[in-house]
Amino acid sequence: MPYYESVYIARPDFSAAQVEALTESLTGIVTENGGQVTKNEYWGLKNLAYRIKKNRKGHYSLLNIDAPSEAISELERNMRISEDVLRYLTVRVDELEEGPSMMLQSRGSRDRDDRGRRDRGGRDDRGGRGDWDGPPRRAAEEDAGSADAPAATEAAAPDAETTEGDAE
Repeated sequence: MPYYESVYIARPDFSAAQVEALTESLTGIVTENGGQVTKNEYWGLKNLAYRIKKNRKGHYSLLNIDAPSEAISELERNMRISEDVLRYLTVRVDELEEGPSMMLQSRGSRDRDDRGRRDRGGRDDRGGRGDWDGPPRRAAEEDAGSADAPAATEAAAPDAETTEGDAE
């Protein structure tokens, strides 16, 4: 039988237990039609990229399914009818992933990264708040020696003198 991955977004006013109950009912539909759900992952309540039916958040859940296409069409029909499901997407895959999905793996690495950022003052690779050295220096200023430093400054400053002269 072909393999499928199905992700659906449930309403945000649901509790996690209600989402699990909805997942169990969807799993029942698949098993009634001759398939089986090999993996069930609850990803949690997440922000949506844009509003869906006036909701800004939704409970995400993943189902890995080994079932005939008739079971998938029945599953999608029930998700389409249900008012509790905001969106769904079912994709046929060559093989099912073993272990946790990328969403659960990234959650673990994100938690470890956040701890490291807090230790460094809340900044990641951009440095602290007071680390800015100003705009990059001109090549003439960097090449000039200590004796030529005033000359290089004067060479860069004639524009400033003309604007001061115009103001008088």
